[in-house]
Amino acid sequence: MSSRLVGVGVGPGDPELVTVKGVGALRAAEVVVVPVMDSGERGRAEATVLHYVPAEKVVRVVFALNERSDRARREAAWDAAGERVAALLRAHGSVAFATIGDPNVYSTFTYLAQTVADLVPGTVVETVPGITAMQDLAARSGAVLTEGTEPLTLVPVTAGAAVLKEALNGPGTVVAYKFGRQAREVAEALRDSGRIGDAVWGSALGLPEESIRPAADLDGAPLPYLSTLIAPARREGGRGGKL
Repeated sequence: MSSRLVGVGVGPGDPELVTVKGVGALRAAEVVVVPVMDSGERGRAEATVLHYVPAEKVVRVVFALNERSDRARREAAWDAAGERVAALLRAHGSVAFATIGDPNVYSTFTYLAQTVADLVPGTVVETVPGITAMQDLAARSGAVLTEGTEPLTLVPVTAGAAVLKEALNGPGTVVAYKFGRQAREVAEALRDSGRIGDAVWGSALGLPEESIRPAADLDGAPLPYLSTLIAPARREGGRGGKL
């Protein structure tokens, strides 16, 4: 039988936001891999998974999750992680990889799956969608992501503040991921585009240290790396005005 690698989205951190299908995939796999940084602390994916599967079924695999400047080190970590998961697949046949959010949205799973497919030919790769941070923040803050014909733009601020500025000058709602280290630049972009009034940001969603605040409160101080921003579309014309 073919080996089976399943990327399972486990949401932003609240274990109640893992889907029924996601829980089923985690429990059906012989091994559940969770990504950890080389510093070794427990991440959100691992903490969430442990609500649904026993610890002895979980395998921690080191990734350079916070490495952006040293490409060689990052790729070496991907290769090492791929080798580890490939070995698990050869031994067990069925492996789930838990990732925060959704496995098809800015996820480490993408790189892992490519590596493992080369190392273990014939591996069946599947994904189970997960709740994203923008959905969770919208629900917790009351922000409406889209109405009618509005577009939705998702920007990783790790790509640079200029990308965010361009999006804010366009139509529709803009969501920014991973903006914590560039909070000052993000606040400036929101003010320059006139969109800071309705914008909201959040971090550690669903966790004890959760913070959800108006973007107008941004003072330039660094925020947690995985902070999320929603700048809703400009809406006029009353109910259904964008239909």
